[in-house]
Order: sequence, then C-alpha cells, then structure tokens
Amino acid sequence: MKNAPKIAWNPRRLDMRAFAQAGASLRAEEPLSTFARLHAERAPGASAASEPVRWLARGELRPGAGGDESAVWLHLQADVRMSLTCQRCLGPVELPLVVDRWFRFVTDEAAAEAQDDDCEEDLLALEPRPNLLDVLEDELLMALPLVPMHEVCPMPVRMQVGDIGEEADDAISTPKNPFAELARMKK
Repeated sequence: MKNAPKIAWNPRRLDMRAFAQAGASLRAEEPLSTFARLHAERAPGASAASEPVRWLARGELRPGAGGDESAVWLHLQADVRMSLTCQRCLGPVELPLVVDRWFRFVTDEAAAEAQDDDCEEDLLALEPRPNLLDVLEDELLMALPLVPMHEVCPMPVRMQVGDIGEEADDAISTPKNPFAELARMKK
C-alpha cells in the first residue's frame, strides 16, 4: 500500500475544504515582524529580536446540522510574548498573548453575514481563500490587553508632572482674586 502524497499547504492562500478533508495541520514559528500591525503595538525601544509567534492550525470536518453537507472547521492556536508599554509607569512590560479559537467556514461572505447573528461560533468564508496569517494577526490583536500594566511596577510611579516647590505652595495657599485682576485691567 502506498502512502498518501504529502501536500504542502500554503497558509497565505489556504484551501480550507481540502485542508479539513485531509484532517491536516500546520505548525510554524513566524518572526513578529511578519505581522506588521501587531509589531507596531510593541513598546518603543523593545528589542528588535523579539520572540517568534508560535502557531498551530488544524482542520476538521464535522457533520452538518440536519444532515447537511459536512461543516469545515479550523482550530487555531498561537502564543507570543510581547513587550508592551505599561500604562501606569510607562515602562516596558512583557505580557503573553494566547489565542485558542475555533472557526466554522461557510461558502461565502454573504452566508457568513446571514448566519452570524444566529450562531455562537466565529464564521469565516471559504472563498476567497483565507490568508491564515491575517486571521492569526487579527486574533492576536484582539488578545492584546486594553490597558497593559505590570502587576507591581518595577519603579515608583510619579503622580505629578513636576516637583512641587515653595513657589507652588504659596500659589496654592493664596489664590488670586479674579475681581481684583479685572479692576487692575480696567485702569
């Protein structure tokens, strides 16, 4: 018996139906710079040689609802450790981003839009062929924290812009009378 031929899958233009029918999987490590939008989120001054984005994609066919044609599913997992800007101390903070999502594929964008409100899973269109790296980047961007922060900042957090000296104390203790200032301006 001959072994089935090994298929080289192109993640940039993936035939999802064939990928799922074969029960295939793809595993790779991509440099963070491959994902321009995600790369732009890094903290200023973060090292150029950051950790790679590790990802795994597995396709599978599942029985369709009501005896329909089999449904094409994709399980996407990814992780990367990113240097972001802490919003409390404004220093770099290393945070893990993790993605573990399932997607169901439908025939086209119109079908995805029509079914989107009625189902809980994420829907994608089979045509045009999806770019798996774009889907992965979108998911990693959504995994970014809204407000990246250290649990405990490594340096004391400044709560004022400048040092408050004696001049500022005098200004605070004796506020100027706005009416006296108006009277001075009238003269």
